[in-house]
Amino acid sequence: QVQLVESGGGWVQAGGSLRLSCAASGRTFGSYAMGWFRQAPGKEREFVAAISGSGVRTYYTSSVKGRFTISRDNAKNTVYLQMSSLKPEDTAVYSCAAGRQFPTTTGYDYWGQGTQVTVSS
Repeated sequence: QVQLVESGGGWVQAGGSLRLSCAASGRTFGSYAMGWFRQAPGKEREFVAAISGSGVRTYYTSSVKGRFTISRDNAKNTVYLQMSSLKPEDTAVYSCAAGRQFPTTTGYDYWGQGTQVTVSS
């Protein structure tokens, strides 16, 4: 069982930056691939980025490539999402997830509750 808690969301103006964190419980964090997802009001949840258990490999959806960076610190059981050049269309609830497969946009086993990111124009 893995429990995930996100933090770092908030309000930012367009062009600004935020860093999201996702803290995981358990001693097997490094064996899980981690992903970030987002869901905007009235829209389906969409994949944002993923990182392998070792942190060597990453994968992004095209709309965030070059603007977002996913990373992890296995010693701290934490995965991060550094978001830069934010746009109003990035406004959503961002959630992290843990799974056994990489790269994948589906099939994650554990989910956090999410943190709100609001980007104003």
